[in-house]
Amino acid sequence: MRILLSNDDGYFAPGLAALHEALAPLGEITVVAPERDRSGASNSLTLDRPLSLHRAGNGYYYVNGTPTDCVHMAVTGLLDIEPDVVVSGINAGSNMGDDTLYSGTVAAATEGYLLGIPSIAVSLVGKAFAHYGTAARIARDLVERIRRDPPAEPVLLNVNVPDVPPEAVAGIEVTRLGRRHKAQPVVKSVNPRGDTVYWVGPAGAAREAGPGTDFHALERGAVSVTPLQVDLTHAGQLGGIGRWLAT
Repeated sequence: MRILLSNDDGYFAPGLAALHEALAPLGEITVVAPERDRSGASNSLTLDRPLSLHRAGNGYYYVNGTPTDCVHMAVTGLLDIEPDVVVSGINAGSNMGDDTLYSGTVAAATEGYLLGIPSIAVSLVGKAFAHYGTAARIARDLVERIRRDPPAEPVLLNVNVPDVPPEAVAGIEVTRLGRRHKAQPVVKSVNPRGDTVYWVGPAGAAREAGPGTDFHALERGAVSVTPLQVDLTHAGQLGGIGRWLAT
């Protein structure tokens, strides 16, 4: 089995190393990841400059671009044979609800999906990040399932795993994305040169987090697996917008 790994935390991230260690027995692994932390990069491609590819001492490739750049370069130019699966992560922090629109972790997996490859984004939900091994085990189980029973069409799975020991995981739930309240205000401060600068504020608290959502699964200590799609069309508004434009 050919497996492409990427992330948004950078090629040096402990979550990527844990993922590589867990998946290595399953087949041929190639790692192509950003040279630095690109969290929040979303599905951005670098089109205003050339990209550089380098190889670290541990064999990982790294790119001076975004997570999407990494997967796109790997599949369309670096690899001789298309991978059987793309796995992105393990992210240090959740990617649930509205977070998925900004997430570089999800974006790397999305690029694989857009290129016709089953893809998985894996995130560790907590603050201590003490149990990457738990998330790596979940990722391995999902990749083994894809190998054993390939889906009829490419899938894009967003997986969030609680930061607990494996024996403390309260099962696996197939979920839908929840929703957050709007983000908190930007944080204004002054840098050492006296310039006013702004930091993006924290994400809003969960707003729609009832049963069936990713937020609810993680609150219960369970793994959340959310199948995603890329079609952003708001089908419910097609008729209303059509009537509005006709007036």
